[in-house]
Amino acid sequence: MQRTPTVIFASDPITQAGLVSQLRMRPEVEVIEETDIDRAAVAVVAADDLTEEVARCARAVQRNGCPRVVLVLTRLDDGALRSCVELGVRGILRRSEASPEGIAAAVQAAAAGEASLAPDLVARLLEHMALLSRQVLSPQGMTLAGLTEREVDVLRLLSEGCDTAEIADKLAYSERTVKGVIHDVTTRLQLKNRSHAVAYAMRQGLI
Repeated sequence: MQRTPTVIFASDPITQAGLVSQLRMRPEVEVIEETDIDRAAVAVVAADDLTEEVARCARAVQRNGCPRVVLVLTRLDDGALRSCVELGVRGILRRSEASPEGIAAAVQAAAAGEASLAPDLVARLLEHMALLSRQVLSPQGMTLAGLTEREVDVLRLLSEGCDTAEIADKLAYSERTVKGVIHDVTTRLQLKNRSHAVAYAMRQGLI
């Protein structure tokens, strides 16, 4: 079994020592020092609450070359859950449920590019996303993927093999407008070209 290089951060020395001791016994995890963070595949950050200090720690870890973060929190309200999503963390565990086996499993999932989240937290997150869509995005004509309905229509026709002129004709836009829509999408979402934009929309389940 390949061990996942993991660096551990905690809000207090006792928690830090406990996590290090427990995870060093796991065959899936290789605990490494903070000074070797550039070698870490995953970072585990443990705290009571998701404070701004903890958020800064997670961002600093990501900036220093370890983009996959697993958070272990004592208290996790809806605001903290939303902040976790904004931070782009790969796993969220309640401290009361965070056994060494559970943390090791979350570390492995994060290293594989997967997310780990308790079922009830998934339900809460989906409720939040639905509320966000209804109250914030829909009134502005936006989707959760960051695309407007017009942009989705253009990408859908692109996926069907239509060229700029055909899209303009079908949607009653000028060719200049169609080109502008495609340019806006690729620039805003940092996509390479039209094909990349179509692939993005397909992955998001929009077309």
